[in-house]
Amino acid sequence: MPNNAKSHALSEPLASEIGPNYTALRGMRETRGYSVEELSLTCGLSVGEIEDIENGRAADPSKLRRIASALRLPQNALIVAAAPEPAAQGQPLA
Repeated sequence: MPNNAKSHALSEPLASEIGPNYTALRGMRETRGYSVEELSLTCGLSVGEIEDIENGRAADPSKLRRIASALRLPQNALIVAAAPEPAAQGQPLA
């Protein structure tokens, strides 16, 4: 972990602000004191994989868990944020 990274976990409300496009992920990474290269080393993903996720091009659940762990977020924080809202069964769309 970078020397300037905060050691406390981010709160659930902050973690839940990441939407399916993951644009807030970059800000969270930077707030935690990580460059893309440092996060890559910490979570074992390539720089390109992290950049793809931050730019909304990829969202593999196993990669999201690895990033969440490195950023000290709840394991499913990034996955839950990406889950689509289920449509009501048998209900007509308004």
